[in-house]
Amino acid sequence: MARDSWMRALQRVAFIERNPDLTLPFILQSTGQRRGSATALSSPDVRLSYTELMQRCNQYSRWAIAQGLRAGDTVALLMHNCPEYLAIWLGLVRIGVAVSLQNTHLSGAILRHSIGVVPPRLVIAGAELTTGLMDVRRELGCGIDYWVHGAGDVDMAPLEAAVDSQSTAELRDGDCTAPRTDSVALYIYTSGTTGLPKAARVSHFRLMQWSHWFAGLMDVGPEDIMYDCLPLYHSVGGVVATGAMLVGGGAVVIRRRFSASDFWRDIRDERCTLFQYIGELCRYLLNAPEHPAERDHRLRLACGNGLRAEVWRDFEARFRIPRILEYYAATEANFSLYNCEGEPGAIGRIPPYLAQHRTVALLRVDIDTGEPLRNSAGLCEACGPDEAGEAVARMPTRENERTGRFEGYAGDGSAHKVLRDVFSNGDSWYRSGDLMRRDARGFYYFVDRIGDTFRWKGENVSTAEVAAVLSQVDGVLDAAVYGVAIPGTDGRAGMAALVVAENFDLRALRVTLVERLPAYARPLFIRLLPSMQSTGTFRPVKRELVSTGFDPARVADPLYFDSQADQALIPLNQSLHADIVSGRVRL
Repeated sequence: MARDSWMRALQRVAFIERNPDLTLPFILQSTGQRRGSATALSSPDVRLSYTELMQRCNQYSRWAIAQGLRAGDTVALLMHNCPEYLAIWLGLVRIGVAVSLQNTHLSGAILRHSIGVVPPRLVIAGAELTTGLMDVRRELGCGIDYWVHGAGDVDMAPLEAAVDSQSTAELRDGDCTAPRTDSVALYIYTSGTTGLPKAARVSHFRLMQWSHWFAGLMDVGPEDIMYDCLPLYHSVGGVVATGAMLVGGGAVVIRRRFSASDFWRDIRDERCTLFQYIGELCRYLLNAPEHPAERDHRLRLACGNGLRAEVWRDFEARFRIPRILEYYAATEANFSLYNCEGEPGAIGRIPPYLAQHRTVALLRVDIDTGEPLRNSAGLCEACGPDEAGEAVARMPTRENERTGRFEGYAGDGSAHKVLRDVFSNGDSWYRSGDLMRRDARGFYYFVDRIGDTFRWKGENVSTAEVAAVLSQVDGVLDAAVYGVAIPGTDGRAGMAALVVAENFDLRALRVTLVERLPAYARPLFIRLLPSMQSTGTFRPVKRELVSTGFDPARVADPLYFDSQADQALIPLNQSLHADIVSGRVRL
């Protein structure tokens, strides 16, 4: 089965390098002609057949042309999950316009930065999200047009009426300059390690690669129905889950967000054959009460990343999942890993017959600095079996070679992701920033993020970003932010150690965190310190803080827990600690 998956994926993508003028919207136009009235996208409110989706894409293309948008321009898209979301960006990228997919959880200065880092000609926002957008509109400056999708009393042009007036006919050659696969199609954001979202460039080539590769791995056919409740502004929910199904002629069931109580009923009622996950989603389902529909389904495959070994087998058995396809990927990365064998806990394995074409290595690193260790010749050292090291991937040396290229970020931040003189002078490798280990059989296992960034609830959390917010709270004198492990959960939960003055107020702290940070980035635990141990460059030393974690038995300082039930920071005692680590408290 594993070899079949690899062969299908390789066959699906073989044509892409040879066809630099063939982009995803053109592929979908062809698929749409074959699939016609068959369902392409559906939600509780909307169903779009392939014909209707392509017609809607054509209308968005023509509307964009009417607004004066041309190849090379950028449009920012800030909307919740819905079928129209796909139609919008597919229609815009068809004419060479790049679309920056905005995280719907952001607000204030972070939202302003996210939109402004790739200056847009135009912003499209869902009606429910216009309030936060209006708060930063003035700071974004002049020269940007604002359009609203959906009903709302707001000073923005109504999008749907303008698009409805456009022809549904397919564009002709003279209507626009079609993009090539080497041009940017999307900007998808990642927190990275700088404290603010970075906009990763995603070319038309990579859209084609992702869509066709996963269509091959999952063996997608017209009878397949994918359940997608992940954010459409992320590469997993927005491109992998959707693109793979559409190029394979299947259907995508879109939900606005994940709901443990609705999940299995939706899977059963929509007759889904596949679903896309991140690790936390699987854990939430496993911790949820038994649902009547949890084994009454047509699923043949679950595809995603972050499914921990201790959750894998119980998840597979309880919900009768025939096959799990786990993989490792990052939006900006030039490599991915795939666990086609179904090995619990592994994030992938490179089969011997592909090893020379997919050059991935694990480098020994200095745990304190995060930098690779070098030998007397100035070159890096590879890890041995089961030794944790940073995953890196060789970058292509030929200018016309697209596979394996690192496309970088808009603005600053790309240079630090490239490591040179790794195994020979002059070579270049992409740095993942992730610690992994590889066992004697060749299976890779994720260990942790390098540096201060950690993952929680499927999102990268920058400690610098959180610390910057904490430092502006009255009474906070010093702050160290880090991630702590909680048994049975994926990633690390946020914790902040604070040195505070007499006027410090816990309630004011929580109000500020709720106002300034998305939920996944807010510290779950607070520790109050009498003083902060720092390095010579005034950076807090976190090793002891991380090692003692949030256990009252090991920490004499006051500890607090952000209780969702109480909507407050409450004292963390031994009894509450036991409830948290046993899973009795919802996180």
